[in-house]
Order: sequence, then structure tokens, then C-alpha cells
Amino acid sequence: MRRADRLFQIIQILRRSSRPVTAAALADEIEVSKRTIYRDIADLVGQRVPIVGAPGFGFLLDADYDMPPLMLTPDEIEAVVLGAQWVEGRGDKVLSGAARDVIAKIAAVVPERLRPFIAEPSIGPKPSTIVAEDAVDTTELRRAIRESRKLRLRYRAETGEEAERTVWPVILGYAEASRLLIGWCETRQAFRHFRTDRMIEAKVLQETNGLPKGELRRRWQHHRETWRATHRPT
Repeated sequence: MRRADRLFQIIQILRRSSRPVTAAALADEIEVSKRTIYRDIADLVGQRVPIVGAPGFGFLLDADYDMPPLMLTPDEIEAVVLGAQWVEGRGDKVLSGAARDVIAKIAAVVPERLRPFIAEPSIGPKPSTIVAEDAVDTTELRRAIRESRKLRLRYRAETGEEAERTVWPVILGYAEASRLLIGWCETRQAFRHFRTDRMIEAKVLQETNGLPKGELRRRWQHHRETWRATHRPT
């Protein structure tokens, strides 16, 4: 790895962490010696990169520090392209278009030497299977999630039975051949999964869930972790 790439990678690791990162952890991820890390940290500090910390304690990057967002490495470019290709083949119409736009925007601004990693990446998703057709507009489902609004769903169960549910949506999950809305069901008083291809109608209500921002997702994450702990194979 070139020294410039190594310095950039150190900044990236520190930027994504909210806790001090030790020299040993940095050395392990970048695959260099701790001595090299200490020297690189000193060089970055000398270049006025706001890194604080000390040997044995770890290092932190000032949260206000910023740098050009598209100083991407080949691995980062291929990671973005892989994700965008996956979304393009499995997302709804709006997300598929957004994925193509992301790739085009990156290709327009990265240096010429990095464009082959976009045009001819070394990785790629497997060909998509047939994705079930949605009867509702999934962009509206995403809007409800972003605005913390309740949804009124008319839903057809696997048995064919139809029912109405008022749901507090948490997240819209994308699988290989289907999409799942995860939300708190007022009727069941529990988190439930609703396949979008089984939704007959979905109406975004004016009423919000009334919780502080992020609280519903935290509750769902706690529910998921508890479920995993109780269903873990022994």
C-alpha cells in the first residue's frame, strides 16, 4: 500500500469510530507494524489533521474534521459499485434509478486512473432472480419511515385472508426476490413483517408514532437482539 493511501486509510478508520482506536487495531487492519502507525499518526498531526490520543490509550479524530468525500480507494469504489449494482437489480424503480445515478456521479468526479474500477470492477452481484411485483408505491413506505408516520395497511396473508392493520414502520428490507416492511403492529402489539407484494393498499397517515426520533428503531433493534439471544442454537 502506498504511504498516501495508508495515511488516508488511517483517517478513514478513525473517522468511522466513536471510540479511541489503538495503534494495534490500526496496524492489524492496515497490515503494518505499530511503529509504522505511530510514525504515520505523527505525520498526520504534523499536517494539522486533528488527531488526539497517545500510545496505550488510542487515537480519535475530531468529529468536525472533514476532507474531500470522494477521495476513494479502489476497494471503496468497488464496494460502492457492488452495492449500487445490487440495488439496481433488486430495488424499486426509484431506487434502481438512484443507484445508476450514484455510479454515474462517482465516475464523473474520480481521477481517470480509478475509472476502470467502475467500468470493469473485479466483483459483482449474482444475476437477480425475479422480484415479486409490488401493488403499492414503496417510495411512500420509505417516506412514512423517514417522517415517523403511521401506515394504514390492507394486507393479504399467506392463507389468502385479508385484514387491515395500523403499523408504525421501522425499516423496509430488501431480499433477493421480495421486500419486507418491518413495523410495530397496533393490533398485535408486536413487531411484524409485511411483504410488500401482499399489500393491497398502503396509506400514509398524518398521525406520527409520537416517539422521539430513533426511538422506534432502537426498540426494534432491542427486540431483534432479544429474539436472537433466545433462539440461538445451543
